[in-house]
Amino acid sequence: MKIERILEKFKITRTNTENLCKPLEIEDYSVQPNENISPPKWHLAHSTWFFEQFILIQFDKNYEVFHEDFGFIFNSYYNNAGKRVLRPNRGLMSRPVVSEVLSYRKYVTKNIIALVENNPSDEILNLLQIGINHEEQHQELLAYDIKFILGNQPTFPSFETEMHLKEETHKSEFIQIKEGVYEIGHNNDNFCFDNELGFHKTYIQNTEIANKLITNGEFIEFMNADGYENFNLWHAEGWDFINQNNIKAPLYWYKIEGEWYYYNFNGLEKVNPNLPVIHCSYYEAYAFAEWKGMRLPTEFEWEIASEKLNHGQLWEWTSSAYLPYPNFEKAAGALGEYNGKFMVNQHVLRGSSIATSKDHSRKTYRNFFHTSSRWIFSGIRLAKK
Repeated sequence: MKIERILEKFKITRTNTENLCKPLEIEDYSVQPNENISPPKWHLAHSTWFFEQFILIQFDKNYEVFHEDFGFIFNSYYNNAGKRVLRPNRGLMSRPVVSEVLSYRKYVTKNIIALVENNPSDEILNLLQIGINHEEQHQELLAYDIKFILGNQPTFPSFETEMHLKEETHKSEFIQIKEGVYEIGHNNDNFCFDNELGFHKTYIQNTEIANKLITNGEFIEFMNADGYENFNLWHAEGWDFINQNNIKAPLYWYKIEGEWYYYNFNGLEKVNPNLPVIHCSYYEAYAFAEWKGMRLPTEFEWEIASEKLNHGQLWEWTSSAYLPYPNFEKAAGALGEYNGKFMVNQHVLRGSSIATSKDHSRKTYRNFFHTSSRWIFSGIRLAKK
């Protein structure tokens, strides 16, 4: 990627993160309703710390850190980068204030641009690409967390955004995958994360994958058929999870005078039966598939069929555990902690969502979350058994 293009991408990415937060009130920036959620202020600062820690401190001998405490406050999970504030405690930090975090962003952005213009080495440009993609991931997490913060307010405030789902109105069909050996993984010179490597072959049985996501209306049928009460449909762990947490519907759903409503960025609205169902955990996606006499596709089946699927609205749960590909290698140091150390007790989601940054995803992209995750923008696509 040419220097001019990557710097332009960097500037756009930095601006997009701040624009995403603009509709917030100042009181919204430091809220952390639970340990899975990070305050918007923390996202703004952590994505900045990433550039400072991995590029400026390492390659700019004249760089002066913006604040000596920020390395501790805004590190996330990089043990190699030093100590950090524990994740559940991010919402306790009323300081630094938002204006100081925005000044931090401006300072680091200016210094990154100056460094790259004066030292456009391949190593720095490669790290800059990782940093850009890292910040784009945090833009999506910001959308999840902002929705959770506002969706747990008693007044269900609206939030100005273009992130809205579209109805699944196209004809329902199944895409055939023929039995055979297929090549999986990233295999070109464009950017990818290390978990998309190495490129390898895998054997696939004959199968068929739905061209549509499951809709709210279909999921209501599952609920009306006592899907949340039938233990036969659930993994034991999923059954325990929904009962311990008294889950009877997707996240943000409320039954009011016999009708289902949900919170979205417009506020509290009646459930639209034609929109794809969102905010279901892997447990719920699996149980729904069992109820339909079907299953969730593997991540390999999804990748093979991806060019024929209508996707892009929601990340889609697969039945695949998040594991390393053959010959996967972690990078040395802190960047090696980016993906590899999470390859346990997570499931892969494929595709993208309405919150995914433009051109961020690709057919080999491996998103991953714990099977209990519900606040993410996830949906359900079925495959035949």
